[in-house]
Amino acid sequence: MRIIRSSDIGNYLYCRRAWRYKRDGVVSQNQTELSAGTELHKKHGRQVLASLLTRTVGLILFLAAILLLVAYCTMQII
Repeated sequence: MRIIRSSDIGNYLYCRRAWRYKRDGVVSQNQTELSAGTELHKKHGRQVLASLLTRTVGLILFLAAILLLVAYCTMQII
């Protein structure tokens, strides 16, 4: 019995012909475009990761600045 994965259903709904070709083992003739698309997705993934890291560092620095401000104000009161 063949296992049907959710990605198979998504591929079928997106393009029945492409799903059938993949199932039958037909190799795509636009390998250059597929490679370029894969590289574009990798680049985008790296940019998303970099932005998340930058945002996290910014948040940590902001919290550290608030902590230092509270410590400074506390020292001024005492």
